[in-house]
Amino acid sequence: MDTEAQKESKKLFSKQPLPVINDGLNNNFLKCDIKEENEKNNNAGKNKFESFEEDVVEAEKTLHYGLEDNPPWYTCVVLGFQHYITFVVGIASVPMIMGPKLCMLEDDASRGELVSTLMFVSGIVTILQTTIGVRLPIVQGSSFGFLAPALALLNLPKWQCPPQEELLQMSADDRRALWQVRINEISGAILVASLFQMLIGYGGLIGSVLKYITPLTIAPTVALIGLCLFDAAAREASGNWWIAAGTIALLTTFSLYMRFLEVPLPTWGKKAKGGEKSKGRTFPFFQIFPVLTAMVVMWVICGLLTATGLLPEENLARTDSKLKILHEAPWFNFPYPGQWGSPTVSAAAVFGMLAGVIAGAIESVGDYYACAQFCEAPPPPIHAVNRGIGTEGLGCLLAGIWGTGNGTTSFSQNIGAIGVTKVGSRRVVQYAGVIMIIMGAFSKVGAFFITIPSPIFGGVFCITFGMVTAVGISTLHFVSLKSFRNMYIIGFSIFFALVLPRWMHSNPNVIQTGSEFLDQLFTVLLSTSMFVGGIIGFVLDNTVPGTDEERGLTTWNKHHASAEGTVAEDTPTCYDLPFGMEAIRKAKWTRFLPFMPTFNRA
Repeated sequence: MDTEAQKESKKLFSKQPLPVINDGLNNNFLKCDIKEENEKNNNAGKNKFESFEEDVVEAEKTLHYGLEDNPPWYTCVVLGFQHYITFVVGIASVPMIMGPKLCMLEDDASRGELVSTLMFVSGIVTILQTTIGVRLPIVQGSSFGFLAPALALLNLPKWQCPPQEELLQMSADDRRALWQVRINEISGAILVASLFQMLIGYGGLIGSVLKYITPLTIAPTVALIGLCLFDAAAREASGNWWIAAGTIALLTTFSLYMRFLEVPLPTWGKKAKGGEKSKGRTFPFFQIFPVLTAMVVMWVICGLLTATGLLPEENLARTDSKLKILHEAPWFNFPYPGQWGSPTVSAAAVFGMLAGVIAGAIESVGDYYACAQFCEAPPPPIHAVNRGIGTEGLGCLLAGIWGTGNGTTSFSQNIGAIGVTKVGSRRVVQYAGVIMIIMGAFSKVGAFFITIPSPIFGGVFCITFGMVTAVGISTLHFVSLKSFRNMYIIGFSIFFALVLPRWMHSNPNVIQTGSEFLDQLFTVLLSTSMFVGGIIGFVLDNTVPGTDEERGLTTWNKHHASAEGTVAEDTPTCYDLPFGMEAIRKAKWTRFLPFMPTFNRA
């Protein structure tokens, strides 16, 4: 016969199972709330086993700060600033890539203005996303997915720039007019395309097909986010491979070899009883701040090498190679809607940007799962994914109105940074959003970060993009890797998604349908690795026969039970809205809205 305590134990663990370990990997997704049932049945025997379960969960936890943890404000500021630094590393490359196509000179101070505008809008959207969107600690920023259609648009004959010699002879105002008319065309396309993204997000179209987005769809999509960016990492690092290698070495040392080395903190207070010295507190500095520390150290080294003349004049690792941008940038420039003029709209540009929106939406769904995994949180349910995609569409709408020249989407670099730093707090990223808004109003700040030596960017890219790639690959632990079916799908989807876009970039005019905007649409779609790989994985995994266990759905669905759209007792509350939940739960009509936490698809 079971004792009374044993009965209570079985009852408790049947409601709150312990973390499951599959294939030697810990798939622990911590619960965000304790059920009210535990409070109603508060007895001594149960409390004992609740305490035991909490100890086990705490032992499994690897984060310094979890999704719903609220670190002290000063910690949030420093951690948020690290997210800001990682974010700047990504967006600073956007003007570098688009500058020549926008008819900007290499030392044009307008590049700093674009960076400041990107910061400002991204800060607003980051706060919206973490507060009323998917509610994961995801930084919103520019995307390389939007660069592809933008560059395709600017390659059209009507937008070709004058020769370099002619640009040099033009006045600053004339050159400014050249890039403003081009960026208004891009902004108009982003603005209209954002309406479509808001529709598929808030309208629930993304959520309704979520059950078909399986591990063999997410794995190539997320992995290719990192893999398709190797060109950008190589280009930045090639400015000085020694500096890039030094950045990689420092970041590897701080985040791996020194991750258990804790820095003692100063303590104040009385001595412990018995006259013994009280035990001081320590802080895992190198595990929390590896990216920021590595960049600062290498920037100082570059400054010393520049000051001593050890770097040649044309070397991109010099800290004075871009000082003209810093000198010419104004101290304060508050970004405002329509600052470059009114956005213009053309059908070809809009359809081209739709390709970026579709690719970005698929990429973001994978990012949500990757971020939840890093944060040790439950996978996002349908209503959270719907709100996330819809809020990204709202962000693109704001980007088009403000004229950033790029849309906004989940920033993969910062998701990789969460994996490195082990800090998954939502509050930290909200602080990062505030920092972005403040810094975006100071043009000198945007120009200052453009002066970071490119090789340091390249070194950080190599680590963070590699982390994102690894997260995509790790999704495969759900599926059977002994299955020829699965090996074929994952191998072909990743490899062909690298082959076809590379060929498309080498042959940009190969598609000739007789329609200009259809040519652009198909060119952009087939040039986007994440889209190609995700579509191949999606189609093959949902059409080639295979058992649920072979496809990984048996284990996958255990972690995605809430994605069925029903309102259950164990639905995680960490994805609920931060306000009005009592009224939302009482109102019956909210269950019909795809973006509401009470959404019931049944």
